[in-house]
Amino acid sequence: MSQTAWWASESLWRKSAIWVTGVSFIFLIYLTFDTLPYIKAGGTNVPGFSVINKRIDYQYNEAKHRYLPVIGQDEPLFGKMLTEAEAEALVSKGKLTTQAKNCMECHTLLGNGAYYAPDLTKAWLDPAWGSKETREADMVAFLMNPTDKLHNSIGRRMPNLGITEEEAKATVAFLKWMSAINTMGFPHNFKPLDQSDAPAAVPAATAPAAAAQP
Repeated sequence: MSQTAWWASESLWRKSAIWVTGVSFIFLIYLTFDTLPYIKAGGTNVPGFSVINKRIDYQYNEAKHRYLPVIGQDEPLFGKMLTEAEAEALVSKGKLTTQAKNCMECHTLLGNGAYYAPDLTKAWLDPAWGSKETREADMVAFLMNPTDKLHNSIGRRMPNLGITEEEAKATVAFLKWMSAINTMGFPHNFKPLDQSDAPAAVPAATAPAAAAQP
């Protein structure tokens, strides 16, 4: 009767499986706690909720070779500066609205969801809104009733989901906050809405003098 080789021993593989499982479990716990500072609101890559009080842009970073969110000057949502607690409540309501209306059945958020309709990660910065001056009102109006809006008239159309004005404003807040999350360049090659301020007008009294110079 031949003796089983040590490397084929049932006991060896049973013990190895127990050790590998245990070490993997400890490693996953470590990774979980190590990741939290990067993914929680107010952490390294996810800003606090009061970022909705600021202008949020998306610009190419030459050093990192990818697009990154850029937090700029004060530009409160709907013209009202909010505390961190007020902003969190509004953003949370917007998030709950997207869940209640099952937006991810058609859209993706941060790359998760369905691919029937556009990704909403940078929806706040979408050039389709036309201008930053009318964007808030246009987004609210679109969410409340998208059926008669121009950019919903072709291709795959969004139905009227019965979103109230309060829910629409909260959803806009959620989308603005989400656009400030550092998604490491996702979505790639996204071109944001031009949010640059118009250059100062030349005073009428000085214009002729300037034009007269050779």
